[in-house]
Amino acid sequence: MKNKIWFITGISSGLGKALAQSVMEKDDFVIGTFRNQDQVDNFNKNHQKNGFAILLDITNQKEIENSVEMIISKYGKIDILVNNAGIGFVGAVEETTMDEVRKVFEVNLFAAIKLTQTVLPYMRKKKHGHIIQISSHGGIKAFAGFGIYNASKFALEGFSEAMAQEVSSLGIKVSIVEPGPFRTNFAGNGLGIAKNVIEDYAKTAGAFRTKIQSVDGKQEGDPIKASKAIINLVNSNNTSLRLPLGKTALITIKMKLNSVQSDLETNKEIAKNTVYK
Repeated sequence: MKNKIWFITGISSGLGKALAQSVMEKDDFVIGTFRNQDQVDNFNKNHQKNGFAILLDITNQKEIENSVEMIISKYGKIDILVNNAGIGFVGAVEETTMDEVRKVFEVNLFAAIKLTQTVLPYMRKKKHGHIIQISSHGGIKAFAGFGIYNASKFALEGFSEAMAQEVSSLGIKVSIVEPGPFRTNFAGNGLGIAKNVIEDYAKTAGAFRTKIQSVDGKQEGDPIKASKAIINLVNSNNTSLRLPLGKTALITIKMKLNSVQSDLETNKEIAKNTVYK
């Protein structure tokens, strides 16, 4: 196929849905994942020319391998992999059970690693490809009540930053997209909440839980505009690793950078004095 083939996880709603629509409008081809067979059938019925949907549980490694093999067999390539599927989660670290932690990491981190590992051999063979990791401004700066989600996105950014250095000489590009609050289902039905509540955290994690739920449907970010920015990134010569999206993302990421710089300046003499003379 002459047009680019995008493999996008989680296109049933939010940024994934907007990105799939925008890509198809640009006459590229979308292969997208759903968790519901009815959604798969409906998508394939309505997008026979420029899209194809598959049923995929991204936490199932064998399903990932089978899906990628099927795509390569049928279409011959994957030009752009977008690890978009993810879940939100709020709750203080102490409030969160290990089962809840594992669920967040299975979706937000381990699935992205496995999908990336499975697609990379085909990109290496062609010396061509672009991997887009949908992170968050919460992948740079942590917030009280968001710690487990932050941890999953910090980890996503960590392996992606290292991988970008590993594959840069192989014709493969890596981009980390860091949206702020966007008008998606993230703060609605897509948001996980710690079942355990500890009253001592009411003014920190509890306040954050209330705040994030109150902004559902009122977020500043436009998913269609975000999707167009991602498409422009793919089609441009932009070599930056990170792409922040939204005014809030710019503010919070700058706050983190300033905080780190302040800590460096405060402790630089201590750091220097811990080495052998």
